[in-house]
Amino acid sequence: MGTVRSKDGTIIAFDAVGEGQPLIMVDGATSHRAVNPLGAQVGELLRDGFRTYSYDRRGRGQSADTAPYATEREIEDLAALIDDAGAPAMVCGASSGAALALDAAAAGLPISRLVLWEPPFIVDDTRPPVPPDYVQRLDDAIAKGRPGDAVEMFFTAAIGMPAEVVAGMRQSPFWPAVEEVAHTIAYDGRFVADTMAGNPLDKDRWARVDVPVLAMHGDGTEPWLMVGARAIAELLPTATFQVVKGENHGVEPEVLAPVLRRFAESG
Repeated sequence: MGTVRSKDGTIIAFDAVGEGQPLIMVDGATSHRAVNPLGAQVGELLRDGFRTYSYDRRGRGQSADTAPYATEREIEDLAALIDDAGAPAMVCGASSGAALALDAAAAGLPISRLVLWEPPFIVDDTRPPVPPDYVQRLDDAIAKGRPGDAVEMFFTAAIGMPAEVVAGMRQSPFWPAVEEVAHTIAYDGRFVADTMAGNPLDKDRWARVDVPVLAMHGDGTEPWLMVGARAIAELLPTATFQVVKGENHGVEPEVLAPVLRRFAESG
């Protein structure tokens, strides 16, 4: 394990594997290295041509956290990782991590290429939007010492699971691990709440993204995620779009790794 120190002093923990072109894997909400091995597995598959970084976003796993939170701090975390890896780096963001990656590129970080796996954008009436006070309700639940309520809010309002199903999940063995990072769900909410409101994507937010972008979704995923991935591909002039057969929101490393390799080698 390695660490970098972000601009505000926060220690960010990571693993890096392989040699070659820098590749940073950015997880979505609640994910970190201890519970999501995707980044590490992709790194092993690409170790002959890439130096792949998988890291714990701030407040999760072995990374620290520093109050007050702002989305700019996570962009600075990513900047520190890219500096350690060697700029410029290709960045692959999954789910809400795709919004972070897009914002980082728009902020001018030295990113060579951007890969977006199923960004959680609700841009039409394919499914209900998140409540307008989604982030506030998450923050309130944490402030009241009720992390389970924040997790339940995430599963129902953001993911779209039925409330009765989520109520039963509270007894599942994995629930305590999710509660441990429940305070960070609102971090992701700040990146994606505006993109999950059922409206077209903001044309200005990522107007400065000028690097090659690959937006993807699996053909077995939720319809609203398909629509969202296509919407960002249509919005960005430098983007291409790909449907990946046999995959859903939890893409397999054996499928993702060769796609990343081909995209990195494309003109």
